[in-house]
Amino acid sequence: MFGDESVVKIKFGTDGWRGIIADDFTFSNLAVVTQAVANYLLNLNKPGQKIVVGYDNRFLSDKFAVGVSEVLAGNGIKVLLTDSATPTPVTAFMVKDTNADGAFMITASHNPYYYNGIKFIPEYAGPAHNGITAQIEKEMEKVETPRWLDFEQAKDRGLISYYRPKANYFAHLDQLIDKNLIKKSGLKLAVDYLYGAGMGYYESYLGNVLDLSVLHDKKDPLFNNLYPDPVEKNLNELRHKVIMAGAHLGIAFDGDADRFGIIDEKGTFYSPNQIASLLLPYLIETRQFKGPVYRTVATTHLLDKIAEKFDLPIVETPVGFKYLAEGFLKDNAIFGAEESGGMSIKGHIPEKDGILASLLVVEMLARRQKPLSRLWEENCQKYGRLYQERVDLTVTKESKGEIIKKVNDLGGNKIGSLEFKEIKNIDGKKFIFDEAWCLIRPSGTENVIRIYFEANEREILLKVKDDIIGWLT
Repeated sequence: MFGDESVVKIKFGTDGWRGIIADDFTFSNLAVVTQAVANYLLNLNKPGQKIVVGYDNRFLSDKFAVGVSEVLAGNGIKVLLTDSATPTPVTAFMVKDTNADGAFMITASHNPYYYNGIKFIPEYAGPAHNGITAQIEKEMEKVETPRWLDFEQAKDRGLISYYRPKANYFAHLDQLIDKNLIKKSGLKLAVDYLYGAGMGYYESYLGNVLDLSVLHDKKDPLFNNLYPDPVEKNLNELRHKVIMAGAHLGIAFDGDADRFGIIDEKGTFYSPNQIASLLLPYLIETRQFKGPVYRTVATTHLLDKIAEKFDLPIVETPVGFKYLAEGFLKDNAIFGAEESGGMSIKGHIPEKDGILASLLVVEMLARRQKPLSRLWEENCQKYGRLYQERVDLTVTKESKGEIIKKVNDLGGNKIGSLEFKEIKNIDGKKFIFDEAWCLIRPSGTENVIRIYFEANEREILLKVKDDIIGWLT
């Protein structure tokens, strides 16, 4: 299975390692990563270890999953390989469901078709934290020749077996979702899988209960030249389907279905910030949740206002769901959300799950018996309205360094005519103004500066945006 490609230095980002297929994401490099994780696992000295292996619909993902399984088997670690393309949250759920020691997920999530990647999910069924990935990276430096065992031989020896996770995952969802309420609602839904690993999950879970219109539900490793990313610009077909079919809601998923996108009955796109701000009070009211609310530094402060109304603590973390996972694991968090579409709740695995999040939106519509647009307006009347925008500045390597230095060296308390009250250094630089905030955060893997804005009024947002970008450029 593995060739003689040259091995490159591999680093884990906020959620695993991704690379360009046949450039740095190769069978040989993947073998090194897998061997490093195997070494990490064997160093734990736990007998009878087993690992789940899942994969998405990308080019060669199923073959990469076989390669990972062969290396694990070569190290005497049992493998439960999903029988078909599987969403990341379902693969993560399998870790808990089978009492496994972790999971590999072959996916590049929402990246373009020429990328693939790998996520390692430890035994707690959430993203690997920095301590674990640091140990794996150290083990990578020691790997000379990965150990592996032929797939068929490994199957014959009982080291590799197939696993079908849907039924148990759906049974778990039944504990978190009021499925009977949804069944009685008569809601009409449009679902866009964007050719990703979530294909078929809504049909399988809800069966013939609701009127479902489905888009992009055939395997296409090129994603029909779309990005499998459920952001507004990629959902024009879904918007059209919602309007033409008279659907109450449009739902979309990224390539591995851990993130979601939502369109209301009028064809209006709702950002993950808006959906999180709707679901948090709904969950508090219907589940009587009590406990901390976790959000990343780039996520809306409207969650802070809602948490304050219910006298709940809010915790701000660096970007990356692995930091929110710590809230569920160590702090009894009731809700965790990030502006890019990652979300989970108390009682679920500490991993973002677009299927669960979207089903909660469906349940909310079924219970409230109101369209999403009206629910949003009522929410704004209760908790206020904030306006957000994100700008990705593409820069050269040199100018990226200059911008980072400029931000880090800033003196005083003003940027142009803007006076800030506070700077937060949780992740990047976050400037807090009277009625707005701005986060400047360089990408760790691209020559991009990401800038997030939020303000009480749209005019204030535009003013802050103009001044900040003018200052940076």
